[in-house]
Amino acid sequence: MSKSIALSLVLAASLGLAACTSGAENVANAAANSAENASNAADNAMNAAMNAADNAGNAAANATNNVANAM
Repeated sequence: MSKSIALSLVLAASLGLAACTSGAENVANAAANSAENASNAADNAMNAAMNAADNAGNAAANATNNVANAM
């Protein structure tokens, strides 16, 4: 009888520990995902800025070409 009680207590303690560990893992994963999302957002913003600069350069080159072609 005492072995079954002890086994039940060990099982309950193990489940409790697993539940706490799972919660901590979830929080850690959520934090890692948030950091990755922030990094991706920064990369996207940088790419958008670079594309805008390229577009402005292309527009200037096109305007120069249009003037040259009009002559």
